[in-house]
Amino acid sequence: MKSYIVRRLLLIPVMILGLSLLIFTMLQFLSPYQRLTAFIDNPSKLSIDQMEEMIRQVGLRDPAYKQYYRWLNNILHGNLGWSEVARRPVMKAYFRYFPATVELFLWSIVPCILAGIWLGVKSAVQHNKFIDHLIRVFSLIGWSLPTYVAGLIFLMIFYGWLGWFPSGRLSDSINQIVSSSEFVRYTGMNTIDALCNWNIQVFLDALRHLVLPVITLSYVQAAFIVRQTRSSMLETLRKEYITTARAKGLTEHVVINKHARKNALTSVLTAGGFMAIWLLGGSAITETIFDYQGIGLWTVRAAQQIDVAAILGIALLDSVLIIVINLVVDILYAYVDPRVRLQ
Repeated sequence: MKSYIVRRLLLIPVMILGLSLLIFTMLQFLSPYQRLTAFIDNPSKLSIDQMEEMIRQVGLRDPAYKQYYRWLNNILHGNLGWSEVARRPVMKAYFRYFPATVELFLWSIVPCILAGIWLGVKSAVQHNKFIDHLIRVFSLIGWSLPTYVAGLIFLMIFYGWLGWFPSGRLSDSINQIVSSSEFVRYTGMNTIDALCNWNIQVFLDALRHLVLPVITLSYVQAAFIVRQTRSSMLETLRKEYITTARAKGLTEHVVINKHARKNALTSVLTAGGFMAIWLLGGSAITETIFDYQGIGLWTVRAAQQIDVAAILGIALLDSVLIIVINLVVDILYAYVDPRVRLQ
């Protein structure tokens, strides 16, 4: 197990280096004037001569290998340029918006995974019975419904019509409390910081704003987990060792929970990994619909305003995040299926 993890860890620097080369190559398709926005605040205020001087100073017309070395050195020192959209350096902007996305991820991933696996197993065990058909309809609707449609429907009903769950992260009055010196920021996640400050009013307001985006993400993604779990579980239940376990007189509860479910989770891990990558990378559509100030909304606004530094920084940091999540999924594979770590 240890050697398996070490092999995976040794691959990370190689993948990150290859990733940086790919992003740098894509960067070369932009003109020096467009790339200049990654180094200075509001280059449109500069004259042509001033822009040319800045391009010369930062070496945007140097040979590619010199530019790559300088760019990689800046990255290693945490300098990813200036984000015009966030009005701050890219690295600081990323760590400002990232806690909001993590908070949305944590509140979405737990019910999504638990409900998805439970319903998927239940559907497979009750194959072709009423409960199976009911769960299949639930998953079919959720998987067929685009995220933006589900989000708009929930927003129209629960905010536009009923007025229960507003958009954004906090109400204006609560935002003043959070911005005051009396409220201590620990993580940047409103619900966790509210509990750390023993402020139930802030916690309930933050939770109220999380309800709609969490339901939107959880329902759509849980439907996918249900389908994956059901399919994998049905295949596992047809294996010979399951028949043997039943022939030995083991109870159905032991057969399902001890022998079948664990072996059926391998493909579900893949689905869960992709889902985690999507959520942590910033669920742009959901955050945009509900005006949720996270990585996804920042990405959309950066793309709309051609904020080169922000787009490149988000691409690089999110890609590193993807590599780390894939490593975690590989380790979980080895835990669930011992044959993997012996390869």
